[in-house]
Amino acid sequence: MTTTLTPDTIINRPIHNPPTNNIPANRTLSDSIRAFPTTLDAEWIKLTSLRSNKAIVALTAVVGGFLAWAIATYVTDEVFTVTEVFSAATVITGVFAAIGGILLFTSESQHGTLAPALTAQPARAVIAAAKTVLAAGFGAFLGAVGLAAGFAGAWLGPIEMGDTSTMLSTSLWAIGFATLAAVLGLGIGMIGRLSTAAVSGLLVWWLVVENLVGLFLAERFARFMPFRAGNSMLGTGPGEWESELALSATENALVFGGYAAAALAIGTVLLYRRDTN
Repeated sequence: MTTTLTPDTIINRPIHNPPTNNIPANRTLSDSIRAFPTTLDAEWIKLTSLRSNKAIVALTAVVGGFLAWAIATYVTDEVFTVTEVFSAATVITGVFAAIGGILLFTSESQHGTLAPALTAQPARAVIAAAKTVLAAGFGAFLGAVGLAAGFAGAWLGPIEMGDTSTMLSTSLWAIGFATLAAVLGLGIGMIGRLSTAAVSGLLVWWLVVENLVGLFLAERFARFMPFRAGNSMLGTGPGEWESELALSATENALVFGGYAAAALAIGTVLLYRRDTN
């Protein structure tokens, strides 16, 4: 028996929707955790594919080794040892680490690969977390490369080895500084989105603005500026390291890390709110 379709039967025909019991209404935390390893692997491929990162690693090694060798060889008005000189380029390593962190995000934003990445992984917090882990790892790696190159350069110079008992603590603070600098750079890159603007802003603030402001700002306030606190982690901050108001290395690390966390949080919020294009 056939049924004749009329306008009335079409309008009044019940609609049978497919069951939706297996479709989650919202993304859960466990979904994001399961997606994290795959996202991290994808971000690792991007990190190792950038030629700029390879150049940064090479520059870190060259500058670290050359600066330590030059100090050991040509600075004769003070008596230095290898253990005092091998970390001389740590601040410069931090600059390279921050630039690497910036490029970790801005290279994607500028070259149009961010939108496909967000299509493949819509959970933007997962992408931000994966980039943070890689930025921290890259910064720590640069810190270790700079120290190793600095040790080799200082060892080649005509100076004694010195007391090696402080090398471990010096190395840990140097690597921690480079790690935080890279995470701060990532946050700045997520905020600025353009490589030139983010890198220029970072360098101008770090190398120019803070030095000028520090001349006029009271010490009790100046010690909380981000890169002054970062440099003071290493004992290389301007005179306040020995003053009564000086923060300890741990306190300076907390200040510098606080700026890195704030920049990263703002960048993550903007990643959610901005158009991917």
